[in-house]
Amino acid sequence: MAKYFATLLAIVFFQIINAQVSSKSFVVKHTNKPIVLDGVLDETNWEKAQSVTNFHQYFPVDTVMAVQPTEIKMLYDETTLYVAVKGYSEGRDYITQSLQRDFRGGGIDQISLLFDTFNDGTNAFLFGINPFGVRREALISNGGLDRGDFTTSWDVKWKGESKIYDNYFISEIAIPLTSFKFREGETKWRFNSYRLDMQANERSSWIRIPQNQLIFSLAYMGDMVFEKPLGKSRTPLAIIPYVNGIVAKNHEENQQLNNFKVGADAKVAIGNSLNLDLTVNPDFSTVEVDNFITNLTRFEVALPERRQFFVDNNDLFGSFGGTRDANPFFSRRIGIAKDTADNTIENRILGGLRLSGKLNKNLRIGFLNIQTEEDKDNEIASNNNMMIALQQKVFSRSNISAFFINRQAIGAEDFLPEDEIYNRVMGIDYNLASADNSWNGKAYAHKSFQPNDSEGNLSLGVFAIKNTKYLSAFVDVVSIDDDFSSDLGFIRRTDIFKVANGLTGRFWPKKGKINRFESQLFQTITWRPGLDFLYSDYNINFGTTAFFKTLERLEFGLNKRYVYLTDSFDPSGKDDALELPANSAYHFNSFSLGFSSDERRVFSYRIQPSYGEFFNGNRLSVESRFNFRFQPKVEVGLNLQYDNISLPQPYSSADIWLISPRVNITFSKSVFWSTLVQYSNQRDNLGINSRLQWRFAPLSDLFLVYNDNYFVESFMPRSRSINLKFTYWLNI
Repeated sequence: MAKYFATLLAIVFFQIINAQVSSKSFVVKHTNKPIVLDGVLDETNWEKAQSVTNFHQYFPVDTVMAVQPTEIKMLYDETTLYVAVKGYSEGRDYITQSLQRDFRGGGIDQISLLFDTFNDGTNAFLFGINPFGVRREALISNGGLDRGDFTTSWDVKWKGESKIYDNYFISEIAIPLTSFKFREGETKWRFNSYRLDMQANERSSWIRIPQNQLIFSLAYMGDMVFEKPLGKSRTPLAIIPYVNGIVAKNHEENQQLNNFKVGADAKVAIGNSLNLDLTVNPDFSTVEVDNFITNLTRFEVALPERRQFFVDNNDLFGSFGGTRDANPFFSRRIGIAKDTADNTIENRILGGLRLSGKLNKNLRIGFLNIQTEEDKDNEIASNNNMMIALQQKVFSRSNISAFFINRQAIGAEDFLPEDEIYNRVMGIDYNLASADNSWNGKAYAHKSFQPNDSEGNLSLGVFAIKNTKYLSAFVDVVSIDDDFSSDLGFIRRTDIFKVANGLTGRFWPKKGKINRFESQLFQTITWRPGLDFLYSDYNINFGTTAFFKTLERLEFGLNKRYVYLTDSFDPSGKDDALELPANSAYHFNSFSLGFSSDERRVFSYRIQPSYGEFFNGNRLSVESRFNFRFQPKVEVGLNLQYDNISLPQPYSSADIWLISPRVNITFSKSVFWSTLVQYSNQRDNLGINSRLQWRFAPLSDLFLVYNDNYFVESFMPRSRSINLKFTYWLNI
């Protein structure tokens, strides 16, 4: 095994990494005159600004110039970057989901601006706006390698307005330089912009991007050169206090849970390149709820982080290891604990700090320290949760990263076992990203330490992928010792040696309605080293997809699986079900179909049925999504998943439903009302979350939130709450 790892590491390390080459550039002129954001370019300042034009088409083909022209101009003064966008179109029939900030990018008209302020091809700030003046911002990390590197939960202050004309729209944007991080004296940033024009069914970008790459990839960028060097960013101290009044009742325990919370976050800039985030008694209450998920596997499911405190520079902490199998730091572990009945409950965070950013051109640092509260009734210790991470850039876009994690219990000797007093993990990762993004990969080695347990405890992995227009191939090798443990991580299972590989072929028809055909062969094999390398899991998937130029998608898949159960397991999820016995093997096959309609339409949908064997029985599954827009203020949707599990007697069969209707109403760009209902008989819960939000000032909100939960079988209430929450962003 050691030789296998060494060979793969050598392949990764000795790839020839070419220097990044920018094919386009423009000069950003300095100005001393004010800009009025009204969608009318009548200021004389704009006349001297250079124009960014000649966008390349990304879809439906990537070999021609864009049909609909786009023009961008930029100016800056000592405090602000100003951007003007003029996007030509076939008419005024623009598409938007709603007027609420942070829109999803697909299927609507919009333009996005990407700024790589440290010129490293690794991280970037994204600011987007659509013809209705709706804005969004996002952080791009890890070079924009996959969709998980696009984080829309980041918030920052900036302004933008749009105006629609007969055959074009104009957007004017003002972004405070304090909303970026950059080196003092910087003379250029890397830049790209992409636009979605739904009337022409065209996606385009300033720098040409091949269709086999994501449109927000940071490998493909030009240069924006400042007329004079940028000065020191005079970032104010931001204080974000909150007040939250909660009226709540737990009907299961007949307990009143009324509460009044006060706390605050603070953001302190250290120079131009570092952020210090502080939090005291943070409120991670039910203003926003997680989506229910039907889980028919033996393993835990990871849910995305939504808490603002953990978002900025999150890749510094959360991108170590393998995100699917062995992620040593998963921020949602903090503030969550198990009670004496093994139920998951909130564990209050007392306070914490988080330092992240650049120390110099090539070195990034992340430091996090958070203290949680002791809960003696539930035998939960007060824990200090600490992590430090360093990331050194090498070659054009690759990096070497190292980390140390320490979870230390404090004052819990009466009820906490000795082997749970602390958990420590350290490790090193090499992240490969070639200049043109055709080669990507990772190699990592992590080790954990527990009381009286420091031998072995390793998590090792190597991943490499080659991605071209017509062919992509990858290999992924993971080894996790049985005793490897990361209390602040997401480790799906231990005691595994897994090999995964895949091959994807793409065919691009020159004529007809199909944009491309894509076929993929993917397989994983898992052994259990602690059980004499027991052959425990095998999964092979074959899938083919037709992507239409009109944005429909048709899919077909075949799946063949083998599972050896080392522990008993009940696929139905029923409390009183007889479990399939341990030390038993199962072979089962299935097939699936899927169709997604054109997202540009007022009514769009996706439906994916599948059928096949499931352990010693059969499974029929139907996943569907329906969406209807009353543009631009109302969006109605329904997600539905049905699973029929049919197992022979004496094992349990089940009909599992997950039904999630939702309604989003945007009365204006500052007042939003959303309601989500989630029915899951697997969780025995019907949940209702209705939220009215008034954004009365930039990043300052008043929330009124109603939450209600019922048992499905008896329709008796489980819990109910009403929150009135006030947050205000104050610059000092």
